Amino acid sequence: MKEVADFAKRINLIFKDESLLKAAFIHRSYLNEHREVTLPHNERLEFLGDAVLELVVTDYLFTKYPGKDEGELTSYRAALVNAGTLSEVAAALGMNDYLLLSRGEARDTGRARQIILANTFESVVGAIYLDQGYDAAQKFIADYLFPKTAEIVAKNLWQDAKSFFQEKAQEKVNITPMYEVLKEFGPDHNKRFMVGLYLGEELVAEGEGHSKQEAEQDAAQKGLELKKWNGHAA
Repeated sequence: MKEVADFAKRINLIFKDESLLKAAFIHRSYLNEHREVTLPHNERLEFLGDAVLELVVTDYLFTKYPGKDEGELTSYRAALVNAGTLSEVAAALGMNDYLLLSRGEARDTGRARQIILANTFESVVGAIYLDQGYDAAQKFIADYLFPKTAEIVAKNLWQDAKSFFQEKAQEKVNITPMYEVLKEFGPDHNKRFMVGLYLGEELVAEGEGHSKQEAEQDAAQKGLELKKWNGHAA
């Protein structure tokens, strides 16, 4: 496992308290197998980072798109800070190399790892904010996340996948899609939902999110991809 000081160099920061950055990479599952570790897991930093991220992104979009209304700006923001986008940025930054996970979590390279990476990105934002202040956190987000904006807007990746899936389902198979919560998991302050997307009896896709609505959007986006109905989105 690489030292977090290497990651700090990668993002051009020198931490006053490097333990904050170390904690940002500790998944709850790791502590269950390593009772000797005295640092906390990263969920509190994730909670803080999520709030900082939302403010920074909202301010950026508000300024960048003065002609857009609240609805479109909200959709742009949702597309920028969803698990898929954040996990892509986290992976590109090599965050996988610094994660401390249980043996079970370390083996999972699918959707669960994507969510862990997205949460870790938020944790790192929280650590930067605490150690370096708002401006440093804003610069980190601007350097690594904001470049995704142009693609999201150009390719209409911000569009409401749930509405688009319903439109396509009624057009193609004359069925109104239904969503069902399959599972809830995680601590109360970081609850996650798994939702199934159905066309009649057919389970088309499963989605995850911090809310039922986010999970439904995730399921709809996957459904569009699986059905190859996603002419508006990648």
